[in-house]
Amino acid sequence: MARAIKKSKKGPVRAKKVSYDGINFASGLEKHMYKALQKAGIDAFFEDITYELVPAFDFDITSYERLGNGKGDFKDRGCKKVLNIKYTPDFIIYNKNNDVSFIIECKGRANESFPIRWKLFKKLMAETNTKVVLFKPQNHSECDRTVETILNLMS
Repeated sequence: MARAIKKSKKGPVRAKKVSYDGINFASGLEKHMYKALQKAGIDAFFEDITYELVPAFDFDITSYERLGNGKGDFKDRGCKKVLNIKYTPDFIIYNKNNDVSFIIECKGRANESFPIRWKLFKKLMAETNTKVVLFKPQNHSECDRTVETILNLMS
């Protein structure tokens, strides 16, 4: 009897990078969203703003650990600056006053860090009382529904 060959997992989710209209998209879903927005006549800006979710800080405490990727020696890696946490949404649509009105994040399958980053982003929007509508479509039909909803909200 032949044994089934088990495919090994290759690590985190890897979307296929795509170029279209001179823009390098991280996935085909982002490209589909871009084309749907264009077709509807909606001016959307791709990766236009980066938000700082958590500022950088000095960590003046001893901390024994390996590198962030789990490699290297277990040693003191404390007493240094910790970098900030940032988030750049895929698409931003501005209203007539040049305020952000809609933010779209196309996410087929999220990596393990994205849910935390998304929650921190939503917290930032709530704390700053930003009047924005967020969308996180995960497939082509949800992208199309996003465009429909935006058109309805704009009219």
